[in-house]
Amino acid sequence: MSNSSSITQFLLLAFTDTRELQLLHFWLFLGIYLVALLGNGLIITTIACDQHLRTPMYFFLLNLSLLDLGSISTVLPKTVINSLWDTRAISYAGCAIQLFFCLFLVIAEYCLLTVMSYDRYIVICKPLHYGTLLGGRACVHMAAAAWTSGFFYALLHTANTFSLPLCKGNAVNQFFCEIPPILKLSCSHSYLRETELLTFSAFLFLGCFVFIVLSYVQIFRAVLRIPSEQGRHKAFSMCLPHLTVVSLFVSTATFAYLKPPSISSPSLDLVLAVAYTVVPPTLNPLIYSMRNQEFKDALRKLMTVFLSATTGCLLPPAKGSLCV
Repeated sequence: MSNSSSITQFLLLAFTDTRELQLLHFWLFLGIYLVALLGNGLIITTIACDQHLRTPMYFFLLNLSLLDLGSISTVLPKTVINSLWDTRAISYAGCAIQLFFCLFLVIAEYCLLTVMSYDRYIVICKPLHYGTLLGGRACVHMAAAAWTSGFFYALLHTANTFSLPLCKGNAVNQFFCEIPPILKLSCSHSYLRETELLTFSAFLFLGCFVFIVLSYVQIFRAVLRIPSEQGRHKAFSMCLPHLTVVSLFVSTATFAYLKPPSISSPSLDLVLAVAYTVVPPTLNPLIYSMRNQEFKDALRKLMTVFLSATTGCLLPPAKGSLCV
């Protein structure tokens, strides 16, 4: 038995004890991480460089990519390093920092997705008021509110979780630091404080979820009233990426935390944790760019300029000339 004052590090849950499989996990997660970096990096760079993408939708998408980039960078690098060096250790301070940033970025992303549903509602249901209701200052305020909400939420839960006395060892039953596995190490009834905070959080999440659902009810009603099939298809195409991202984010996280105890197992918990921490940041760039012709044109233009600059041709060369 130990207490929290004597704990200097935690032991994370390993995916496997077999060295060959550890190296396989290293290459797999390294590849996923690089794909996520590339996808979100391209979205951030393209939106920042293209003047035609200075609209509320792309402003919120840029913020979403920043959050995705931060959230996957909080979890995967430590996992990749542990798999490479065959270790499970993370320092006490490192665990607290990882927990804080995981909560901060995930909650901020959920709040931002709620704001983005309001953006889709305005553009479909009140297009004539779009510029008034979602001006530059309003967009900045809503994005700042999402980031600020995530920061204070994470600060509150992290401080409360690591103020609890821990006396049930230092083995965290997850591949990264999160609240439920750490609460299981507590030896005090004061863990009820965190349970109460989690219950209050559930009501907040439910409130955001209800807001998103009501927004899309109004959106679908407005879309179905559009007389032309082409107009309905265009409206659905505008909302489909956001709806897909919200569904992926909410469904994986909800099932991970609310699944029946009868089907719970360490292997399933690992798979679900990967599903809601790794999969959304990796797939979100693909989801948002796959059906967005405007973004693909801007990305193609950016890549053309980049390739021209790297080969020494800022303009298309004349016939018969060489670029160096």
